[in-house]
Amino acid sequence: MTVDEPEAEKAEKKEKSGKGGKGGGLRESLFLLGCGVVVALLLQVFVFQSFYIPSESMERTLVEGDRVVVNKLHGDSERGDIVVFEGWNDEHTIKRVIAVGGDTVKCCDAQKRITVNGVPLEESSYLYSGDFPSGEPFEKVVPKGRLWVMGDHRTASADSRAHEERLGEGSIPESDVIGRAVAIYWPFSRAAVLSRPESFLKVR
Repeated sequence: MTVDEPEAEKAEKKEKSGKGGKGGGLRESLFLLGCGVVVALLLQVFVFQSFYIPSESMERTLVEGDRVVVNKLHGDSERGDIVVFEGWNDEHTIKRVIAVGGDTVKCCDAQKRITVNGVPLEESSYLYSGDFPSGEPFEKVVPKGRLWVMGDHRTASADSRAHEERLGEGSIPESDVIGRAVAIYWPFSRAAVLSRPESFLKVR
């Protein structure tokens, strides 16, 4: 024969049980929040990074004030990529890769186009409106392990052409590349994926 618990004891046990359930739910929520923060930090450190466009040197593709997502696990840089790197003045810099190690890059051919390994680049899809491929003639063989980079707004860009007196004759070490810009995410009105122009696919 069993004796029923007094109603007061039943109510007390139910209250304690309820408190324990709420406390467990709060702990679980805090744990999941903490995990989310850790994952976000790891992604920021090892995979993705935000970069602010500080100048007009990459117009018309990127304008001052744009924010881009940079993929830090991009692999080897390729012709046409937009990359962020440790710049000549030890500042993060963003430019387009025009030629890679072993390439011969030249300006300009009879039609005033830049050529890479003798193949002319059709740059109208990204070059700043009314700008020239380059105001100064040049011809360089890019050393192995280095990149020749230029801004899309050529007359407003201090790029490889402006640093020819340095080691590598203006080219930058591949190892200085932080990552490849893959998308504009801010402002929302300019959100876009940054793809490699088809013109570079013809270069061998």
